[in-house]
Amino acid sequence: MTPYSKSSDSQPSPWFAIVVAVFVTALITANIIAVKLVSFGDIVLPAAVIIFPVSYIVGDVLTEVYGYRQARRVIWLGFLCNLFAVMAIWAAGRLPAAAFWDGQPAFERILGLTPRILAASFLAYLVGEFANAIVMAKMKVATGGRWLWTRTIGSTVIGQGLDSAVFITVAFAGAVDWRALAGMVVVQWLVKTAYEAAATPLTYLVVGFLKRREGLDVYDAETGFNPLSLSR
Repeated sequence: MTPYSKSSDSQPSPWFAIVVAVFVTALITANIIAVKLVSFGDIVLPAAVIIFPVSYIVGDVLTEVYGYRQARRVIWLGFLCNLFAVMAIWAAGRLPAAAFWDGQPAFERILGLTPRILAASFLAYLVGEFANAIVMAKMKVATGGRWLWTRTIGSTVIGQGLDSAVFITVAFAGAVDWRALAGMVVVQWLVKTAYEAAATPLTYLVVGFLKRREGLDVYDAETGFNPLSLSR
């Protein structure tokens, strides 16, 4: 296969649809279960840590196989799907509860989101995912497609770092002192990056499988990286 010769704008395949479905499912699931805090000794993390890094792993697969243009569209699709889910949950919470149903307080406590947390989540997602995809695509061109592990881990270090920094800062600045805030950012960053590193062998298998089945190996040598553009 000749580098730089394949286009990411060919007819979508069933495999591409599956990858997109996994990406969106991981994203929405992570936002729903994030309300639960789990403890690993002295380390406290949102339960979303078990699934949210999957969106970055799948994002790496999207960019590596299908190219940045397709990844950019899927990132925006994930954003819109998540917004739709949040709006549906909010509307369901506002509907009058049946007289015999006593679960309204629990529903609001678990699924209710404050505007600040919601804004932090959406902003962190966009910043982190786009940083991840751009670094992944640029490193692929720079390395001539070699050393996939450097791209998956390198893009995660930057993407997850920005995601954690933006979310923790926007969500908790002023409510938590800066030393504790920095500690929360570092812990989440390290855990998510370690998750990605541990999943590297699986990423290799999925990428290799999709490249063979799709006949694609997109290099973004001439791609524009503006997150707001959906064409070039």
